[in-house]
Amino acid sequence: MEMQTLSGYLEYLEIEKGLSQNTLDAYRRDLSDFFNRYCDIELVDIKRTQVNTYVRTLHENKYSATSIMRKIASLRGFFKWACANEILKDNPSLTLEQPKIPQRLPKVISVEEIEEILNQNLNEIERVIVELLYGCGLRVSELVNLKITDYNLKTKILECTGKGSKDRIVPLGSKAIEAIEKFLPQRLYLTQKYNLDTKLLLINDRGKAVTRQEIYTFIREHGKKLHKKISPHTLRHSFATHLIENGADLRVVQELLGHSDVSTTQLYTHISKKRLKEVYFAINKD
Repeated sequence: MEMQTLSGYLEYLEIEKGLSQNTLDAYRRDLSDFFNRYCDIELVDIKRTQVNTYVRTLHENKYSATSIMRKIASLRGFFKWACANEILKDNPSLTLEQPKIPQRLPKVISVEEIEEILNQNLNEIERVIVELLYGCGLRVSELVNLKITDYNLKTKILECTGKGSKDRIVPLGSKAIEAIEKFLPQRLYLTQKYNLDTKLLLINDRGKAVTRQEIYTFIREHGKKLHKKISPHTLRHSFATHLIENGADLRVVQELLGHSDVSTTQLYTHISKKRLKEVYFAINKD
């Protein structure tokens, strides 16, 4: 397949669909994986046979159902676009079945465990990271891209851009505001020390923008202290679960998380029920 065609599709996803760079990279990897296997075949000559063989190979190589589903979705999207733009006449991925994925509940930690993290000897920027991941339910990608113009400490709101370039407003709690206020003098010092001209909120001690990997490492290390394997998304899941456990309306939680479909948010009600059962049987085990 001509790389120009793939580039055209990725450009469409970026400009028309507003997908993030991380998502674009995932599409590029998935599609390249497929087309590299059939590099000796012209795009117009790819049939359902090649697609079926590819999916069967994924199963034989023990790819997870989630990975296979994502790769199939990538192929479907590309071939649909190619047909719509008259690059192809027939869609070889039409009616391709997705593997069934068992529903797994997101991992969460308790309020007490959140407090245990916050009671550690955190520096100013680490406290901001925890308060915004948990207190506002931000995704790590949203957090690293957060700018000093994206929040208002007086009106107590924060604006962030989520998946698909969708903007949403999240209320800032008192602890998050306090953490930001304490970090701002440190940020000012760093911008002056390194002569920085940046609006990004999170600047590390080296005068660089804080990366996703730095946040993952930081959260993972604190998870070890809890004897749990956690990620930044665990704090977002915990934020949503604790809200629902305390009576928050499902639609409100949906808005706070930036979910396009309420069915995604409903997953947290299952977690709450599961946790309720665990507490009940722990109390009544005798």
